[in-house]
Amino acid sequence: MAKGLGNIMKQAQQMQAKIARVQQELETKEIEATAGGGMVTARVNGKQQVLELKIEKDVVDPDDVEMLQDLVVAAVNEAIKQSQDMIQQEMNKVTGGMNIPGMF
Repeated sequence: MAKGLGNIMKQAQQMQAKIARVQQELETKEIEATAGGGMVTARVNGKQQVLELKIEKDVVDPDDVEMLQDLVVAAVNEAIKQSQDMIQQEMNKVTGGMNIPGMF
């Protein structure tokens, strides 16, 4: 029985190392999403940090700031959603789809 437990522990350590490597790789991956037909673009990384926000000057209207705010929120939220999807796909490759609490 101890031998079986040893194998399980070894496999868990290997999976943990793979997960750590994937997490590190995700930090360098980037996702870009747009809103308003490309008028606002948000770029985030695999840590779900906003790296860049581009706003086309044609969409800047001092009389309609609310529309611009909505476009920024939409672009950022879409980029974060795509980043979450990317993280889930990468983690599923390592864990075989097994849900490990606290990983992401």
